[in-house]
Amino acid sequence: MNERTFFVPEGLEGERVDAALGRLLGLSRTAAAQIASDGGVKLDGQVVGKSERVRSGAMLDVTMPDPKKPLEVVAEPVEGMTVLYDDDAFVVVDKPVGVAAHPAAGWKGPTVIGGLAGAGYAIATSGASERQGIVHRLDVGTSGVMVVAKGEHAYSVLKRAFKERTVEKTYHALVQGLPDPLVGTIEAPIGRNPKRDGLYAVRQDGKHAVTHYEVLEVHKSATLVEVHLETGRTHQIRVHMSATGHPCAGDLPYGADPTLATRLGLERQWLHAVKLGFTHPETGEWVEFESAYPQDLQHALDTVRAAQW
Repeated sequence: MNERTFFVPEGLEGERVDAALGRLLGLSRTAAAQIASDGGVKLDGQVVGKSERVRSGAMLDVTMPDPKKPLEVVAEPVEGMTVLYDDDAFVVVDKPVGVAAHPAAGWKGPTVIGGLAGAGYAIATSGASERQGIVHRLDVGTSGVMVVAKGEHAYSVLKRAFKERTVEKTYHALVQGLPDPLVGTIEAPIGRNPKRDGLYAVRQDGKHAVTHYEVLEVHKSATLVEVHLETGRTHQIRVHMSATGHPCAGDLPYGADPTLATRLGLERQWLHAVKLGFTHPETGEWVEFESAYPQDLQHALDTVRAAQW
């Protein structure tokens, strides 16, 4: 363990412990919050939690955890994950629900990277060891098209394409109610939800986020919409649709109706990455890849179409 002591500067007066610690040590807020949750932060000699407020001039004692070992990529086939396209530059997969893009702290389930390794695919070595080849991610609870770089040049080009927003990301979502207008843009900054760990919310101090949507089908209890992301914030579609009063069906953490979720047989948010388009990093040609709805989402949609409620 490594112990460090700071005196809280005036500029951090009134900040939460995790926010102040993150700024003082250059840590992510999640990492800082974990240190506090583990009892590693004292304010003027008293152990404090992550949500306590710091005072200018107060002494902050921090017990830093030992450096963590790199997360291990477990090479094993992933049930239900199929390869849509494969060449020397990249591989495109149809990611099923319940699969993470790469290993992460606290996640013990299957990963796209592990699944590809288990199937014998060699991917780019660029990036952190547990995220090699990853140029974008889908949430564990979101299914659909995802690309992973195999070549180093492809990794660099694709990573830049996602950063510069030249990639076309198309999603379909079944949302509660009827969005108004039928074609619209949601532009609202997104940041971590200060009251609920692991979730996000529209916040004035959040990161710029833009979501475009268009209604495809209108039903009594829900509406099918097509969504195009201009930015790629964590949980962006889920947060923006919830903020407008139209959460994705089945998305209980973001305010979806549990009764409707039960009627539709949903155990996760109705959200699917249906299409991904980008310039091929080696040939320069525009390429597009599509994914059909998985069984659970198709069943829910069919139920909505046939329902009289």
